[in-house]
Amino acid sequence: MSYVPHGKHLIAGNWVAANETFPSEPTNGEPFSFSRGTPEHVNKAVEAAEEAFATYGWLADEERAKFLETIADEIEARGAAITEIGTAETGLPEARLEGERGRTCGQLRFFAEHIRKGTYLDQRKDEALPDRTPLPRPELQMVQRPIGPVAVFGASNFPLAFSTAGGDTASALAAGCPVVVKGHPAHPGTGELVADAIAAAIDKCDLHPGVFSLVQDGGQAVGKALVEHPLICAVGFTGSLRGGRALFDLCAQRPVPIPFFGELGSINPMFILPQAASARGDEIGKGWAGSLTMGAGQFCTNPGVAVVLDEHADAFIAAAKGALESAENQTMLTSAIADSYQQGAESVAKISGVKALVQNECADREAGAQLYEVDAALWLENKELSEEVFGPLGIVVRAKDTAQVVDIAKSLEGQLTSTLHMDSADMSLAQELMPVLERKAGRLLVNGFPTGVEVADAMVHGGPYPASTNFGATSVGSMSIRRFLRPVCYQNLPAELLPNVLRD
Repeated sequence: MSYVPHGKHLIAGNWVAANETFPSEPTNGEPFSFSRGTPEHVNKAVEAAEEAFATYGWLADEERAKFLETIADEIEARGAAITEIGTAETGLPEARLEGERGRTCGQLRFFAEHIRKGTYLDQRKDEALPDRTPLPRPELQMVQRPIGPVAVFGASNFPLAFSTAGGDTASALAAGCPVVVKGHPAHPGTGELVADAIAAAIDKCDLHPGVFSLVQDGGQAVGKALVEHPLICAVGFTGSLRGGRALFDLCAQRPVPIPFFGELGSINPMFILPQAASARGDEIGKGWAGSLTMGAGQFCTNPGVAVVLDEHADAFIAAAKGALESAENQTMLTSAIADSYQQGAESVAKISGVKALVQNECADREAGAQLYEVDAALWLENKELSEEVFGPLGIVVRAKDTAQVVDIAKSLEGQLTSTLHMDSADMSLAQELMPVLERKAGRLLVNGFPTGVEVADAMVHGGPYPASTNFGATSVGSMSIRRFLRPVCYQNLPAELLPNVLRD
């Protein structure tokens, strides 16, 4: 391997070793040892972040933009090594890692351009009205300001785009907030190499080294220390409902509670409406199978459930079944994720009334596609069927009539996405479903598949709980910067005391 990890933490510009280590879990090659994080590492990183905020939080937008672009340049300079170690650690193919690296660098540059425009500041000004009766009005100015140091938890399924220099880190740095990342144990070497790129960018831009730190995994104690640290002002998280909810509760129970922006995944239901199912059910079924198995089903937008009227279901199911039966097993990100997937598939199969259509065998760290069928009555009675199984598992829900389709939509918990497959003749049912689904999901699609999240101004990657912990936020797109800003009003302040942007 061209890059051999040193296994240390990056804390305020210094690579720091630890007494205890843990091994990586590569799909090929020898494992490497990595320093295990401790609460003391967290404390040093957060205190350095607070010190850095005194200058970084007041930098001009152009300086922060150049910093983000320099990070992207430094990641690209290490591109081949990042792909090599990333594929070894995660089992993801090279093309996927290269595409994800492009997305990671793209969103860094995306935020650089976004803050250059200045609209994210939402500046407002009310001129003084000294002669107004019965009372004069003072001059009022408002602008969005960075909140302070932010904690970011790396995600297992996106070692680049949702991890060390991913969307949470990019948007927080763009806002003017220093970041402390807790690395994910699924890809510690990838995280180390990306952190090295950020450290190089800090040096080139002559910034305070506390602007960014990486503390490698140290179990629950490190996560707890990070979210409970009194200097941390917000948390960004992408991961499981169980882990996210535990951190969310810790944030809420602090003496001074802070916002926890958790993206926790969902089942992303698809509704195949009657005319579409009748006209092109086989096409939709094949497309669903491809979306379901993309990346071994390890996407938070994986469409795990398809709802279709019983009388129009056969062609759709046959096409999906045929495609999934021939799908090859894929390596999952970690052994723990593979074990959890197998357990989830077994739990679904054991429910009375569930019909197994495809049951590819799973072995070790590999995942085989699974397909099950239930009727709507069983679905509505059994909450376990609506719980996410992280992997290439699909459930077809057969409804007896359109009223049951609407009932299923009403029964859903919060989702990241919801999809309608429809033709023009399905418009009436689609119009009936829309007021329901709009309240359930952050992103609604027609005649598409939700895997793949565009980094764009209009994108929403979030949704009502349990899809995310804050329905008013998104973790992807330009609006995600709002999570790390707060409005401040300045009344009758002399120009010398105002933020630079308000002096112009």
